[in-house]
Amino acid sequence: MSAAVRHPLLSVAPARLRPTQLTVGKAEVAAKRAQWKELGKKKRKELLATHWFPGVLGPKKLVYIVDHHHLGLALLEEGVKNVPVMIQRDFSWLIPDVFWRTMEFNRWAHPYDQHGTRVDYAAIPTSLTQMADDPYRTLAARVRMAGGCAKDAVPYAEFLWADFYRRHLKLPGGKIGAKAMQQALLFAHSQDTAYLPGWSGTIE
Repeated sequence: MSAAVRHPLLSVAPARLRPTQLTVGKAEVAAKRAQWKELGKKKRKELLATHWFPGVLGPKKLVYIVDHHHLGLALLEEGVKNVPVMIQRDFSWLIPDVFWRTMEFNRWAHPYDQHGTRVDYAAIPTSLTQMADDPYRTLAARVRMAGGCAKDAVPYAEFLWADFYRRHLKLPGGKIGAKAMQQALLFAHSQDTAYLPGWSGTIE
């Protein structure tokens, strides 16, 4: 069992990548697809060369990615044949239940659905295309890009912001209008969100 041995960079088809979360912001995926379409052949090659997907080998040697789910789905939908994956750990020798518990312990899995509800590991999709849309995840990303909070290294930081907004803001039809965005930014700098990673408000 060589669980601690690092593996070389792998080249994997996006369709073969296994997600470690249930949701993405589909609007973010669409934005990444639009950005990809604007790139020339050289720029596309450079992007892939500098955006390695951190991964873990799971049971049956399947490759699970622990970040860049939005980019992975965008590249899959754009027909990209292969992406670079850097394997962090080899957990292929673990049985599925122990594998997922170990993944969650390492903060490499997020078993929560688009309603913020915890689910069984078995509910985690087996393909990037099966991930559900969470508009609150998109809202959290837009707040960060608008300067509402700082990017944080804490795993799944934007999911924590998404869960806050899910409890405090309504998004009729899953649409993020100007009013919702304005309210989200006000919340982002308030004391209500001071516990969240990347908070950039003022301490009172």
